[in-house]
Amino acid sequence: MAQYEVVIGLEVHAQLKTKSKLFCACSTEFGNEPNENVCPVCSGMPGVLPVMNEKVLEYAVKLGQAVHCEINRKSVFARKNYFYPDLPKGYQTSQFDLPICEHGRIEIDTPKGRKTIGVTRIHMEEDAGKSIHSASENVSFVDLNRACVPLLEIVSEPDMRSAEEAVAYLKSLHSILRYLDICDGNMEQGSFRCDANVSIRPKGQETLGTRAELKNMNSFRHVQKAIEYEVQRQIDLVEDGEAVVQETRLYNADKGTTHSMRGKEEAHDYRYFPCPDLVPMVLEEAWIEKWASELPELPEARRARFVGQYDLPEEAADQLTAERETADFFEAAANAFDGEAKKIANWLMVDVARLLNDTGLTLAACKGAPEDLAALVALVEGSTVSARSAKDILADVLRDGADPKALVKEKGLAQESDSGALEAVVDEVIAENPAEAERVRGGDKKVVGFLMGQIMKKTQGKANPGVVGKMLAQKLS
Repeated sequence: MAQYEVVIGLEVHAQLKTKSKLFCACSTEFGNEPNENVCPVCSGMPGVLPVMNEKVLEYAVKLGQAVHCEINRKSVFARKNYFYPDLPKGYQTSQFDLPICEHGRIEIDTPKGRKTIGVTRIHMEEDAGKSIHSASENVSFVDLNRACVPLLEIVSEPDMRSAEEAVAYLKSLHSILRYLDICDGNMEQGSFRCDANVSIRPKGQETLGTRAELKNMNSFRHVQKAIEYEVQRQIDLVEDGEAVVQETRLYNADKGTTHSMRGKEEAHDYRYFPCPDLVPMVLEEAWIEKWASELPELPEARRARFVGQYDLPEEAADQLTAERETADFFEAAANAFDGEAKKIANWLMVDVARLLNDTGLTLAACKGAPEDLAALVALVEGSTVSARSAKDILADVLRDGADPKALVKEKGLAQESDSGALEAVVDEVIAENPAEAERVRGGDKKVVGFLMGQIMKKTQGKANPGVVGKMLAQKLS
């Protein structure tokens, strides 16, 4: 593989979080009964006319501004003509030669440092319906709930040179969309889906190789695995003296392979022409300025601020700012905590992350507030409760919104820091373990852990480790 260069470009479809569809008032709610969210417009009935959803235009411009695109003051909808049972009009209303946004960029991190990936274009289009195939009944059904749901298609330049770079680009774009709150980013439900154009060429060659388009990848992991498989497949073909065929291929997640679906279409195959039912959109400068002023602080800027303001390592800032809800939660908790923000960051990245992963919850679904986490960490830092006990009640605090102070009192988890009471226990453990005590006096510090364990056992884990450690050091010095 060393003599080949991988060339990857991505086409991402992001479903927008609008309440109604692109050209009609039908609901975009996911999971409704088949064909419940349908009207004459989105079902393609003759004689009906589309009406543009202004929110879609706003979202498209905001994404363009977030990724440094040129915003075209005039853009045009076009008809993309092809036949498929779930496309009731026989064409898809999209954009072609006059899209809403062009010539942007997204920054990603690579092992060699920061890299800029070009964004060729962002355009608005309607989604198609969904075909449902029943092998047992030997019939197919069509659900048009998704027909006319608004999408943004984000087309990258072929600037990525590995599957890892492609995933990094996708994660960066996914994060930006979530920060803007214009797409929920759910890959399993198809709200954020990706097609990858993959080719190889000998290193040093400028001409692009023949590309294959990969579809049916509904997770970041699947994107990486599909690209890696496809790259090796193309290398094997070339080294066997065979030609790579330009085609569309589907990824089989169960087998980890790609297989041919159809020949790859070119733009002329779709016979694009301006949609006669929709006038060109001409943007006013006041709209563009207003939407720009409403942009939130985006992941890249927030990451830099977290490093400077909270003195976080870059890796921690990356992890905390990847999702807006995590960044918001951290910042609120850090501001409520009278101590180093790193303490909050560590709890969020390790213990809270583990809890969410084990329970399948999200921070948004938790009843606990950021201030509750700050209060729990403060109890640990103030030696009121041990870190182990705090981790035991973390689920109650976050999931159920329980008051950490009341919970510590109710469960009797407060640490014992009274030197008089602890001294008696320490003396007792030393008396019961004379051999181990002598080893510590002789310089074997490893045995201190054993003695600490015995003390914790006698106090049911309530002894303050700091106080106990000092006592042992004094008595066995």
